[in-house]
Amino acid sequence: MKLALLSDIHANLPAFDACLAHARAQGAGQFALLGDLVGYGADPGPVLERAMALVAEGALAVRGNHDEVSLNPPATASNLGEQSAQWTAPRLTEPQRAFLASLPLTARAGPDALLVHASADAPERWHYVTDGAAAERSMAAATQLDPAIRYVFSGHVHEQALYFLTPTAKLMRFSPKPGVPVPVPPHRQWLALAGSCGQPRDGDARAMYALFDAQAATLTFHRVPYDHLAAAAAVRASGLPAFFAERLEKGR
Repeated sequence: MKLALLSDIHANLPAFDACLAHARAQGAGQFALLGDLVGYGADPGPVLERAMALVAEGALAVRGNHDEVSLNPPATASNLGEQSAQWTAPRLTEPQRAFLASLPLTARAGPDALLVHASADAPERWHYVTDGAAAERSMAAATQLDPAIRYVFSGHVHEQALYFLTPTAKLMRFSPKPGVPVPVPPHRQWLALAGSCGQPRDGDARAMYALFDAQAATLTFHRVPYDHLAAAAAVRASGLPAFFAERLEKGR
């Protein structure tokens, strides 16, 4: 079965819908939501309704830092993320809040894959996996949790990347090309960053997700065009900081 990995949707309904449609067209039979369903975007409620329906149908989901802070935003915001949480919180229904609160920090996708929003190394601390050292810490933590884990699937950094350990335990980083399947045999250990569905930050406005084919042992990273200008316009109309709209327009 092909597993679609979607992370950092960030209340961007057009991007979410575009990635879901693309993944289904690619043969995805299961979905995994890797956290940060809300925050930054203009449609937290509709995105959560989509996510809740997917989970009811068997999708997997884990909690992200923006999901957590949106449940209990600080009274005084010290950064843009907290401003977004203050805007998001009163727009969530009680069932939506209960859904976010119920999400675990980690989940298993089959016997050998771990899902986590940030790093498997103290997932509650939201460490960013931005380099080889951080990737190695996350992979080591996953192995300590269960030596059977060969794949760690994460988001949080809003870019796509793939790390793996060679037979001599040397860590390597691979920059994937969209649409090109990458062999990921289970005799090695892998950490994949699925990128951000709803707020890319690599200079490309197209939405991101990844597709894991366990049977073929391949991982394909995708970029999906969507109406990012409409999504940005919705952010501007919502009263959220204009910076969030500019990120969608520029892809960074």
